Amino acid sequence: MSEHAGTYLPPRLVAGYSAFANGRLSEERSRYRHLAETGQRPEIMVVSCCDSRCAPETIFDAGPGEMFVLRNVANLVPPYAPDGEYHGTSAALEFGVMGLGIGHVVVLGHGRCGGIKAFRATGEAPLSPGDFIGRWITLLEPAAARLACDPIDAGIDGQTALERMSVRQSIANLRTFPWVREREAAGTLVIHGAWFDISTGELFALADDGRFVPVAA
Repeated sequence: MSEHAGTYLPPRLVAGYSAFANGRLSEERSRYRHLAETGQRPEIMVVSCCDSRCAPETIFDAGPGEMFVLRNVANLVPPYAPDGEYHGTSAALEFGVMGLGIGHVVVLGHGRCGGIKAFRATGEAPLSPGDFIGRWITLLEPAAARLACDPIDAGIDGQTALERMSVRQSIANLRTFPWVREREAAGTLVIHGAWFDISTGELFALADDGRFVPVAA
C-alpha cells in the first residue's frame, strides 16, 4: 500500500481498518474467503435506523455474512408502491426476500431516534431546500394516527411510544408487499419487531399481543 494511501480516508477509519486487519480479519479470513466463493446466504434481514448508536451487527454480535442489514432514517418501511420511481428500501427488501430467500425480517427501532424527534417537532425549517428527510418521515403519519387512538403504550413518553408504534406500522407496511404476504402465509418468512434502548442497552421484542417485552440477556 502506498505510504500516502491513508490520507485518502479519515484517520479514524485507517486506524480502525488496521485494527481489523491485524485482529478480526486474521481470525475470520477463511470465512470471508468462503463467503466470497459461495455468496451470501443470511437467514435474517434487519431493517434498522442509520443512527450511529444503533448498529445491528453490534447489538446482535453478528459476524460477516450472518445478517442482511437495511438502514434508513427512522427504520421505516414504506407501503408497496410499484410506481416506476426509485425505492431503495423496497429494492433491498425485494433482494433480501426474493433474491436471498431470507427467512426472518426484523424491524428494529431504537430510543432517542432523531427521525422520530424530527417528525414530532413542529415549525422547524428543513435542513435543505430538497427537504428529503421531511418528505421521508411523512411515512410516520399513520403511526402517529394509530398512537392517538391506541392506548397500548399508555404511560410511556410520547417519543418512545411513537418509536414503538412506528415499528408496528412498518410491519403493517411490510405486509402490503405481495411476495411478503405470500411467504408469510406459507410459513417460509417470519416478521418480527424489536426496540433497542440506547441509554441502557436493553432490547425489547414485539410480542403476539402487540406489546414490547424485554429480551433476557
